Amino acid sequence: DENERFETASRICGDEFLGLMTQVVESDIPARSHVETALLSRHTVHASGEVLKLSSGGLPWKQHLYELEKKYDLVENDKKNPLIKFVLYTDQGGMWRIQAVTVEGMAFENRLSLPEEWRGVRDEDLSKIAGIPGCTFCHAAGFIGGNQSFEGALEMARIALLLNNYTK
Repeated sequence: DENERFETASRICGDEFLGLMTQVVESDIPARSHVETALLSRHTVHASGEVLKLSSGGLPWKQHLYELEKKYDLVENDKKNPLIKFVLYTDQGGMWRIQAVTVEGMAFENRLSLPEEWRGVRDEDLSKIAGIPGCTFCHAAGFIGGNQSFEGALEMARIALLLNNYTK
């Protein structure tokens, strides 16, 4: 009957709304605090201020980063407060990831990609080419890579910045 269908539809909508609110309250809002803390301490990760280290992986960080960069007046090509180029975090297996930050509003355009000669290469071959121990992969599009250690992922970021004349 019509009332039963209404009750069913109402329950479905309520469950969907509750799921969205749970996501916002348990994930999105706490993630902003983690991203802000990382942004404010970015110069302790790399002197350029262009590399962010998140305390844990799995955080929805991109939109927060764009908003916080505006809040703290980070600007492209500004030596003191440049835009973030790479974000470092661990994946579920404990491996460190280096992810290029995309140009805001451009899902497939990175502010700075990982070096071309690394792209599509894995493991020892990548470690050899990059000169960095512990490399695990670099995606063919250059937007993400991995290393077994934080120091290795940070070195991947440092070399990528250096090769593109972003730092001294």
